[in-house]
Amino acid sequence: MFNQGHQGGHNFLMNGGPNHPRYNVHMGLGKQFQQHNQQHQNHQSHHPQPDHGPHNVHAANFQNHQHSLSGGLAPQYQHNHGQNGTPHGAHSALANAPNDHWKWQLQAYQAALEARTPHHHARNTAHAKSAVLATVTNGSKKEAEKDDAQRPTARASTRQDWLCIDFGAQGLKAISPAIFEYTFLDKVYFNYNKISQIPPRIGQLRNLTYLDLSCNQISEIPPEIGMLSNLRELLLFDNPISTLPYEMGLLYSLEILGIEGCPLDEGLKSLIVERGTAELIGYLREHCPGPDPPAERDWIVVDETPETGDDQYKFSVLSYNILCDVFANSSHYGYTAQQALTWEHRKETILDELRARKADIICLQECNAEAYNEDFRPALAHLDYKGLYWPRSRSRTMNEKEARLVDGCATFYKSSRYVLLDKQLIDYANLAINRPDMKGEHDIFNRVMPRDHIGTITFLEERATGIRLIVVNTHLFWDPAYADVKLVQGAILMEQLAKLAEKYAKWPACTDKEVYRFANGDKDGEEEAQEPIIRAAPSVEYSSGGQIPLILCGDYNSIPGSPIYQLFTRGALPSSHPDFANRSYGSFTRDGMTHPLTVKSSYSSIGELSFTNYTPNYVAPIDYIFYSPNALQVTALLGEVDKAYLQRVPGFPNHHFPSDHLALLAEFFVKGKKNG
Repeated sequence: MFNQGHQGGHNFLMNGGPNHPRYNVHMGLGKQFQQHNQQHQNHQSHHPQPDHGPHNVHAANFQNHQHSLSGGLAPQYQHNHGQNGTPHGAHSALANAPNDHWKWQLQAYQAALEARTPHHHARNTAHAKSAVLATVTNGSKKEAEKDDAQRPTARASTRQDWLCIDFGAQGLKAISPAIFEYTFLDKVYFNYNKISQIPPRIGQLRNLTYLDLSCNQISEIPPEIGMLSNLRELLLFDNPISTLPYEMGLLYSLEILGIEGCPLDEGLKSLIVERGTAELIGYLREHCPGPDPPAERDWIVVDETPETGDDQYKFSVLSYNILCDVFANSSHYGYTAQQALTWEHRKETILDELRARKADIICLQECNAEAYNEDFRPALAHLDYKGLYWPRSRSRTMNEKEARLVDGCATFYKSSRYVLLDKQLIDYANLAINRPDMKGEHDIFNRVMPRDHIGTITFLEERATGIRLIVVNTHLFWDPAYADVKLVQGAILMEQLAKLAEKYAKWPACTDKEVYRFANGDKDGEEEAQEPIIRAAPSVEYSSGGQIPLILCGDYNSIPGSPIYQLFTRGALPSSHPDFANRSYGSFTRDGMTHPLTVKSSYSSIGELSFTNYTPNYVAPIDYIFYSPNALQVTALLGEVDKAYLQRVPGFPNHHFPSDHLALLAEFFVKGKKNG
């Protein structure tokens, strides 16, 4: 609902911000655009362009409106409304509109000029414009969403009985800071006031879909406007705005940008007049310089270990959903510049991070076969890594060319430190349909079998100490409508892991694991010299699978406290859990889910990260490095992303973060060593 008396309880104090000249579009764009109007694709944006056909647009039809608005404006910007509030010549401009979206722009402009009574929109909730919006796209053209995006979506928010505020025609000179605390707001009207500045805190209202700032004295839009990723309509009519911040290119959901009556740079105006809002937003996005690089993520020391001779018992693990190339497109990430979505840029940024972190073990999710074979395996081989890879099971039904693009899980380990003892694929759907207790269960065939997610298990032995280690790498299904499927996948993983752990406890000793190192001999005239031999220790013996150090990396698409999180960390989940939704999954829904392993999230020691997945509509921790606390101790963790940086970035990927997920890095110390 609209709150008609809401402003009475607030002091409307000025909350301005510094100017940001580097974020303004250069005034030379108009001439540049006119020179290249027939070859617009040669601009740097390279984004798909809707075809509206040729237009004969004359700037004279859309400028020199004379209106009256007081307060510190440039002398050439003067208003002179007619008695009915409509600018002279507006009707003729409407008749000469070159296309439907600009015709709507002029109609909406006239409507905005007539909305000069207090709380006009609150009193006229059935605004006539809504009927027009049902048929006019304003030049926007969006790709259809793909079903298999594998990306989590925002959960239903807590009920809020009012979502709109109308401050129209209240004589306001500034916006109260208190308004920015109402982050749930969907629509806000500030039209017909005397506001001259929009505070940078406008970026906090990230749920806004409609913002009306028409008929004020605003000359500059803050870059933080780009944080309003859900914004669909932004009305700036009749303000002395001559340019727009590049960050408006982040408004990928914007369908309507009202700029008539503003002395906007002719190049920018030509884009929106001739091609629509989407084209202007695309231009700004592709030319946006992006934020400054963030500060380095902190390395958080969780626990100091004994100093003398214990470094050899420390090891580090990195887990990273790198965003498969087939999903990295503007349909899913409309706020990201095309250059930042290219695989060439993203793979180099990913490799830079892997090189910098120097983890002993690396687990990647959403890595396709092509990226593994052509990019990661050869690049990491130079850094002493060996790897193993499995794609999702659908690849078995495809030809070679298509199968190379299917994502899967890749695990790398330092070959000079570890020797591979065994590797296993956990095909969740195949294991589910072949379980005796699930024979004939319709839910298995209708819900679990079509989901081809996998897990992998790598069994390693450290050469120098003989300590053995089980490493899991997995990616579980994301869709909240299939929470039961995710539970079945998680339960099968833990069930298979427990069986393999018992098998590995009886694994024979490894006798061939000595390694010789040689100097590089890179310098001219330098001879290669043999370095000391890495002498192998006897294999450590384990009386049970639960004693073997265990690491579980992956994208679990589950937040802390979720059923999957509970199943892993508590070892059980009752059959009555609502996520089963009365479906039948054999003993899982008859007796409940259990497993004998003790695991814990490595980041639980610092209360988990605030997020591992960061997009405009979903921010949450869903990736984990679980470990066995009876055998391992967390000593250090890679911390949060710089919060100041996030104030200007609505979502990943971008130029600095090549995936919508964060890389996790944990350092461990092996407890209870017992050589055999």
